[in-house]
Amino acid sequence: MLSIRWTLSAIALFLAVSAAADDEPRSPDPLFLDTAVLEVRLIAPINTLLDKRPIDEELPGSFEFVNEAGEVVAFDVKVRTRGRFRRDEDNCRFPPIRLNFKSSQTKGTLFHKQNKVKLVTHCQSSTKYEQALFSEYVAYRLLNVITDQSFRVRLLRITYVDSDKNKAESTQYAFIIEHRDRLAKRMDKSVLEIPTTSSRALDPEYSSLVWLFQYLIGNTDFSPLRAAEGEMCCHNHVLFGNEGEKIWSIPYDFDQSGLVDAPYATPAPQFRIRSVRQRLYRGRCAHSDYVTTAVAKYQEQRESIMSVFDEIDMASERNIKKMKAYVEKFYDVLDSERRVQNEFIKSCN
Repeated sequence: MLSIRWTLSAIALFLAVSAAADDEPRSPDPLFLDTAVLEVRLIAPINTLLDKRPIDEELPGSFEFVNEAGEVVAFDVKVRTRGRFRRDEDNCRFPPIRLNFKSSQTKGTLFHKQNKVKLVTHCQSSTKYEQALFSEYVAYRLLNVITDQSFRVRLLRITYVDSDKNKAESTQYAFIIEHRDRLAKRMDKSVLEIPTTSSRALDPEYSSLVWLFQYLIGNTDFSPLRAAEGEMCCHNHVLFGNEGEKIWSIPYDFDQSGLVDAPYATPAPQFRIRSVRQRLYRGRCAHSDYVTTAVAKYQEQRESIMSVFDEIDMASERNIKKMKAYVEKFYDVLDSERRVQNEFIKSCN
């Protein structure tokens, strides 16, 4: 009888430990475990890509990088443009790109498990646009500090080679975004493709962190609840969840934020704010009870938030100073109980 009790106790302990381990966030894929800039070459019909901006047709190309052993690794890829605003040539000379890797070629490499991934590119060939790209990369990194349930990014320096001319066109910075399916795998949740949702269906604690993050970076170009007509939910958010659980609405695409302050960024007229640098809290009143906890989380991570800027040595000193000052103003609000009440509790939607 004693041995049976010991056996049952051991099983119970094992199950408890296993359950606790399952609650821990899984590590990102190897590509996103390092923050060092990755030098790569993309060989493709670049001018065709820029002139025709295909959204359905994929163009053949090759993607190359040097691995840790000093060997050149090359993958066959399919390339197309993506997005809306930045795909429009009136807004960006160089559109965002999607790379479609072959799983059979990436296995066992730094790009293992990467398939159809998004590239955020430089938009225009100027210092101003390059700095905006760094700032958007920083925005993702700041959210990574606050929560593991966020899209990881990796900064690249890409030499674009036009395969039709066999000629290098330019070398520019870009960053790659973790695929939503890989984030879902890390979270042990499913991507939800539904047309709309509601505030009360969202996980309130996580949503409060996100509302506060959007305020931190000065972003109003999003909706965690609905999307444009004919699209799946949500605008600049992806929904994740499992049956019977609250939904996690995870943000991406921060180029219209005040932190980034892209040359083309303008606030939507319905918000009645003068510029994207002017902050506006868009949190829902259904989550107000969790605002204090969210504020405490940001205060707890203040040093880690500010340390991100020390790692972005490719950005200009002026841009780093500008971003840090913008974030410090966010903390000025958090340091005042009165302003927290006025900005986040009384002004909820």
